[in-house]
Amino acid sequence: MSEPTLAPTNESTSQQAQPAATPPGGTPPSLRGPGVAGSLLHRFRGFGGALAALLVMVVYLSVTQEFFLTKANILNVLSGNSAMMITAIGLTFIVLSAGFDLSVGAIYAAAGYVAFRTLDAGLPPIVALIFGALMGMFLGGAVNGVLIGRLRLNFFVVTLGTSSLFTGALNVVTNGKTSSIDEPDSSLFYWLGNGSIATIPIPVVLSLVVLLISLYVLRFTSFGRAIYAVGGNPEAARLAGINVSWVYVCVYGVGGLLAATAGMVDASRLASASPTAGASLALTAGAAVLLGGTSFYGGMGGVGGTVIGVLLIAVLQNGLGLMGVSAFWQGVVTGIVLIVAVLLDKLQSRSA
Repeated sequence: MSEPTLAPTNESTSQQAQPAATPPGGTPPSLRGPGVAGSLLHRFRGFGGALAALLVMVVYLSVTQEFFLTKANILNVLSGNSAMMITAIGLTFIVLSAGFDLSVGAIYAAAGYVAFRTLDAGLPPIVALIFGALMGMFLGGAVNGVLIGRLRLNFFVVTLGTSSLFTGALNVVTNGKTSSIDEPDSSLFYWLGNGSIATIPIPVVLSLVVLLISLYVLRFTSFGRAIYAVGGNPEAARLAGINVSWVYVCVYGVGGLLAATAGMVDASRLASASPTAGASLALTAGAAVLLGGTSFYGGMGGVGGTVIGVLLIAVLQNGLGLMGVSAFWQGVVTGIVLIVAVLLDKLQSRSA
């Protein structure tokens, strides 16, 4: 007589049903991302429309405008928009945290004036640059960041108020007048906006350095990961042990620092500091950030897309100028670009 076959026990059944063990330090298969190719496609999708529009404009202007592809025009476009590039990169940190800073234009103007007054007092140019940068970091982090991060006030109301406050205070101090100072060609401050390295203007080199540092911070540091976490879900980030308030203080400090840096670059390039400088900078830089695929809802995007957004606006304005379009119409077109940027951000958020 053959021996009866025993039914499998519950223990053996449960062992067979269990998935493969997760390797030490690894990620369960069900939680793994789409891989490198999928990640690249996801990032490209964020600014793919802006990149396509940029390429179309470059091809069209190259065919129709003889002067467009010359080295002089390309360097002029890059140098003239370096300040906006630096400001937009700083604003990207803030938008990634699901915030915005309407006061970057006021900080931009104030930094240029502080640097000029420091030079006028006879202090070395390096001291003027440090004072301007620290002032921008203070106004962005210690004022905006603390009010938003520590006191939990609405970022729109806070930065709208501080923008008016900073601009008003600057107008009171300057009496609404533009300041200018003659700097020798050998001065560090003059070199910041007008010098060059191997025919590449210093503002372009500086914006590239800021871009590379920002890419590294957002991609490979715990601070960068914390920004994405806070922008995606601040409450979940808080439960995960992230100091959300401190992240807000830091991102607004970074935004203020880079806006101040951009303001000093532009003041050096133009040899003047105006209290009205940067009046529309927040909106233009914000449009570039949104066009570059960084979501206004936070947690999605990056500075790589912001570069595409800045170049799109810069090439558009340069092309309109080469075609002889009135400056008034250039403002109309820039406004349309801003509206399109917000619309694209809305559609992208729905898709995500």
